[in-house]
Order: sequence, then structure tokens, then C-alpha cells
Amino acid sequence: MKKIFTILPALAFMLASVNAFAQGVLKFESETHDFAKITEGVVATHEFKFKNTGNQPVIISNVQASCGCTTPAWSKDPVLPGKTGFIKAAYNSNGRPGAFNKTITVTSNGSEPTKVLTIKGDVITRAEAAKNYTPEQKAKSPKLVVTNNTHDFGKVETYRQATAKIKVKNTGKTDLVISDVKTNCNCVALQHIPEPIKPNKEATLELSYNPNLLGNRTEVVEIYSNDIVSEPAKVNLKAQVVKSLAPTSVVKEGTNSVPFK
Repeated sequence: MKKIFTILPALAFMLASVNAFAQGVLKFESETHDFAKITEGVVATHEFKFKNTGNQPVIISNVQASCGCTTPAWSKDPVLPGKTGFIKAAYNSNGRPGAFNKTITVTSNGSEPTKVLTIKGDVITRAEAAKNYTPEQKAKSPKLVVTNNTHDFGKVETYRQATAKIKVKNTGKTDLVISDVKTNCNCVALQHIPEPIKPNKEATLELSYNPNLLGNRTEVVEIYSNDIVSEPAKVNLKAQVVKSLAPTSVVKEGTNSVPFK
């Protein structure tokens, strides 16, 4: 009996030791990526690849970027020992000229609960970038063409979202990537980033309009893409913005007519 009580603590210690070393390990090919110079308006993407060099599956529970300008994606299924996975970072350079240095924090059940990845680069203006493009690069560029550059909403209610569908076409030689839209009113947004548009193909952009000023409005929307030979395409959104679209009734009050809702 004494031997049994002597063996049990030793066995427990051995099991604890085994469990301590039974973990997944994220081994990245690189934890930093330098985009170097990118043209303003382009969404620059990089995929950080990793391998699970441990002996247990790795589950990534969350990936958090240091700013809203960077959108992450990652392997959602458990990564088994010996298998590979990815963390994808997309940096939206629209309206962000100059150098940048952003981090992506990866949370998992691996041996290191958090890993910090870094992307950096220098965003240059389209005019500056155009000086460095070769004739061959310009010839292979995608080309963004808007087939309906005006949309009239008619009457819309202030602060009530409306949606415009704008058709665009790629008349260039390589895939066209739409990255963002920009307006002076900051009241128009791209509802979702479409898939890359193949040469000679069309797509529909959905623009959400949140009117915040009354009256007859014309909002000029600039569409940014990886088209290096043209200025951002422009779309005009027109609307008559009113306080309310609710119908009103008129009732008699003495000899006067007054509105009644």
C-alpha cells in the first residue's frame, strides 16, 4: 500500500508534465511585412502564413488590428499539428498618404496566447506614383469605367439611408479592384467591397447614402481602385432631402385650415 501512495504523486507529476508540453505552436514564416511604396486608394493585402509545429491543434479565437484601416481575416478551422494556416491583413490606403506602421494581434490557444504581426509601408499620391510607372505597367493596368454616373433618389428623408446601384466596367487588361469611395459630406459609403472585376466584365456597386442636410443635394462620389492610368471615377448622387415623408392631413379649426399628423 505504501508503494502505491508513493507511485501516485510521481504519476500525477508525469501526467502534468506531459500536459504542459502538449500544445500547439504557431510558427510564422515572417512576422513583419513591408509593402514599401503603395499608391493612395489601393487596398494592399498580405497573407502571413504559419505552421503548427506543436503536438496539439491550434484554434485562433480572434485577430484584432490596431486601427480600422486594416481588415484582418484568418483560418477559422482548427489547424492540426504539421498543418498550415494564415492571417490575412488588408490595408486601405484611401485618404492616408504617408508612412504607416500597423499591428495585428493574434489570439489563440497556442503556446504563445498572443502573437503580434506588423505591416508597414509608405502611401504616395497617385500623381507621385504615376511618375514611376513604366509604359508596360500602364498598358497592363485595369481601367475603371462608370456606365451610369448619375443616380437620382428623388425625395428622401433626412438621416434615412437610401441605396444607389452603380454599374461599372473594367476595360483594362488586368483585374480591377475597387477599394473605397470618398465624398466631401462623408455621407456615402460602399456597402461591401466587390470581388475583383475581370477584364471586359461588369459589376454593380451598392452605395449607401445617409443624407444629413436638407434641400436639393448633389453629392459627388469618387471611386478609388487600382486603375493607375485614370483619376478616380466620379458619380453624382442627387436627392431632394426633406424632414419627413409621412403624409399630412388638414383639419378645420374655426375658419382656418391647419395641418394634422
